[in-house]
Amino acid sequence: MQKLFIRKFSASNITAYSAAIIFMVAAILAGISIGSVRVPVGDIVNIMFGQVLPVLNEKQTDPMYANIVMNIRLPRVVLAGLVGASLAIAGAAFQGLLRNPLADPYTLGVSSGASVGAVVTLFYRISLPLVGIYTLPLLSIASAFITIVIVLFFAKSIDRSMKVETIILTGIIFSSFLGALISLMIALSGEELRQIIGWLLGSVSMRGWSYVQIILPFLIVGSAVLLLNARELNAIAFGEERAQYLGVNVPARKFAVLAASSMITGAAVAVSGAIGFVGLVIPHLTRILWGPDHKHLFPLSMLIGAGFLILADLAARSVIEPAEIPIGVITALIGAPVFAFILLRRRMERSG
Repeated sequence: MQKLFIRKFSASNITAYSAAIIFMVAAILAGISIGSVRVPVGDIVNIMFGQVLPVLNEKQTDPMYANIVMNIRLPRVVLAGLVGASLAIAGAAFQGLLRNPLADPYTLGVSSGASVGAVVTLFYRISLPLVGIYTLPLLSIASAFITIVIVLFFAKSIDRSMKVETIILTGIIFSSFLGALISLMIALSGEELRQIIGWLLGSVSMRGWSYVQIILPFLIVGSAVLLLNARELNAIAFGEERAQYLGVNVPARKFAVLAASSMITGAAVAVSGAIGFVGLVIPHLTRILWGPDHKHLFPLSMLIGAGFLILADLAARSVIEPAEIPIGVITALIGAPVFAFILLRRRMERSG
């Protein structure tokens, strides 16, 4: 019986990961292929294959296609995928830690806090010695972490039991306040900072490989920390007292999860601006489809989040081509109704 259960469990995992990988790969190919100049999928595969094994690349491709793929679309698609994966795993971590599907970096104010740090860095052209291009993500991460700490402090001051609804409402209040603060800075600072408003709405346009280089190390480190704490998050999901009974050092694990999630969110905001609802929709959908086990929820959310944001970026640059819609608008149009649906369903479950 136990062997049969393990076999079924493994088959279910294989199906989940296969579906997620196929979705992400299809999104990547669509994101690279579709545009003002359509690049055939066969040429995309040949170009990328030729970059890895140029000796075996016998088929000659159009140099224009190669330039479009390697220098324009591929870095944009890769960056969108990394940002989507970052926001998705951060949202899954916040939801698991707070035991509420309404939690995500956007609703908790973490994204807005990171945006303040990024805007201040960009406007005052701050550059920290030794770190160079990593000044922007580091200050954005610091601002994100300070924001979540302040949100939790105020939530505890209002309600010592730290109900999740109180935390989320406090996060939304701080998010609105920080958003207003950014708008005030833009209004008072003239044309120079007004150009940043498009970036704040969320975009991966006109980013090169340097932006991939900025986000990648923080995503690797942050996601590794979260994956190492996946088992403890599973225990915390059943209540902090039970987790402590099982031997989990709850305060230390909570700090590690908050720090890692803030790191990932801050790095994502630094390269793409504040993109809402990805961390809300993707983990919730993944949890419904394949269960709440964080050992699988984290990587599956990353794969699906990457594919989702690549497709959102594709829609953003295709709907009113040659102009572009900020990605944050696309994700909000999808995420806001889902947020409302989750909220209404929770209310109905409680009243029922």
